[in-house]
Amino acid sequence: MSEIIEVGVDGAVRTVTLNRPEKRNALNSEMLTELHSAFAGEPSAEERVAVIRANGPVFCAGLDLREREEGLPGGEVSIEQMLDAIQHWPLPVVAVVQGDAIAGGNELALHCDFVVASIDARFGMSLAQIGLAPSWFLAKKLLEVAGPVATREILLLGDRIPAWRMHEWGVIARVANAEELEEAAEAVIDRLSKNAPLSLRAMKALIVREMDFRDHIPHEDVDELVAAARNSNDAKEGIRALFERRPPAFVGE
Repeated sequence: MSEIIEVGVDGAVRTVTLNRPEKRNALNSEMLTELHSAFAGEPSAEERVAVIRANGPVFCAGLDLREREEGLPGGEVSIEQMLDAIQHWPLPVVAVVQGDAIAGGNELALHCDFVVASIDARFGMSLAQIGLAPSWFLAKKLLEVAGPVATREILLLGDRIPAWRMHEWGVIARVANAEELEEAAEAVIDRLSKNAPLSLRAMKALIVREMDFRDHIPHEDVDELVAAARNSNDAKEGIRALFERRPPAFVGE
């Protein structure tokens, strides 16, 4: 692992920390690969829970759009593959969200089993505002945890949603004042670390397996719509406008 992803195991708890604060912890190809690696293997016999944290004021700003804008080749691991590794890790995963979790950062948090967030944090999927669209895999997670009403609010409007509202909707498990975030997170982590490991494995497998059924719904036509949006001139304009800090001029092509 490099310094942009820090991994440590202390007894029952594995901690994985995003450490690219100067880039708002935006997920570049290297981070996707290393996050995938952090959850690719079997946990040790002593482990009971993993915790995802982030250094700096922002939890994760999503995929690093600079790579896309600059035409850099993609890495070997996609965001979907990385999130799938976290979702299928055999023990519970807790996200401690101290700041904004946007787009891919929102998905990173929601693919964990528990989200404990600062009341000051905001969540959201701003893709529609820059001409992009989520893959089937990413949208599926929103429907699982948020339901259709909140998913429409999150995706179609694309605005940032305060943590208290996400908690009110039942999308995230806990919210706490910033100064009480660690105490709230430790309460969840401590409880998980003391629970029976075979029970934790069985229960997580049950939950994940019962949610996986949506993968088998035919969606090739939806994939084509998503690809058309991602490869459109509107998407190029949206990303340029984001970097230039101006409103985008979408034309629908």
